[in-house]
Amino acid sequence: MTADAFLFWFLAIVTLGSGLMVILLKNPIYSALSLAMTMVGISALFVTLNAFFIAGVQLIVYAGAVMVLFTMVIMLFDLKQDISAFTRGKFSGILKIMSVGLLAGLIFGSIYATVNLLNFKTTDNPVMVGTGMETTKALGQILFTKYIFGFEALGVLLLVIAVGAVALSRSKGGTHER
Repeated sequence: MTADAFLFWFLAIVTLGSGLMVILLKNPIYSALSLAMTMVGISALFVTLNAFFIAGVQLIVYAGAVMVLFTMVIMLFDLKQDISAFTRGKFSGILKIMSVGLLAGLIFGSIYATVNLLNFKTTDNPVMVGTGMETTKALGQILFTKYIFGFEALGVLLLVIAVGAVALSRSKGGTHER
C-alpha cells in the first residue's frame, strides 16, 4: 500500500469515526465538535484527491460558517435540561442505530451505483478544460461581479443571526441571562 492510499484510508476512517460520534455522543457540544472534525476530515480527503478548490470551499463553508451557526444554536440551549432531551432511552438509541444502518445502506448503494457508472465513458468533459486555474478564476470573477449583492446580503444576514442569537441567549429567561 502506497503512502497516498494509506493516508486516504486513514482519513476516511477518522472521518467516518467522527461522523459516528456526532450521532452517538450525548453532549451536544461534543457532537458539534465531532461534526467539525468530520468536515475537516472531508476537506482533507478532497486534498488527497487533488481537489484543492473543493477542499477549501468545504473547509471555509462547512467547517467554518455552518459550525459557527451550530454553535450559536447550541448557545440557546439550556444544556443542563436539554441533555436529557437528546438521550431519551432505548427507543432513541434504537432509532439512532436504525438511522446509521439506513445511512450505511445508502452509502453502499451509492458506491455500487458509482462503480457501475465508472464503465460509462464520455468523450466530451467540460470540467477538464485547462488546468483548473482558468475555471476557478472565471468562477471567482462571476461570483464577485455578477453576484456580489448576494454575498453582501448573506454577510449582513449572518451578522444579524449572530447578534440575535447572543441577544436571545442573554435576554430574561434565556439560557445565559445575567
